[in-house]
Amino acid sequence: IQAINGYTSMSAEEFTNMVFQKIDVNNDGELTLEEFITGVEKDEALMELITQSFDLSNVLKIIQNG
Repeated sequence: IQAINGYTSMSAEEFTNMVFQKIDVNNDGELTLEEFITGVEKDEALMELITQSFDLSNVLKIIQNG
């Protein structure tokens, strides 16, 4: 999805590591849904990045156009 949207500045692994570093508050290497939601709500830049990175509108256009 990131590649289709033109956001290829970091790999999926780098993106995941960045998310965990920012919002895995108890540092257990796992994110609960609650941790994820709370973390993203508190970090405006991360919210923007996730919103842009996972925008499915371009994916839907590709599917519709075959």
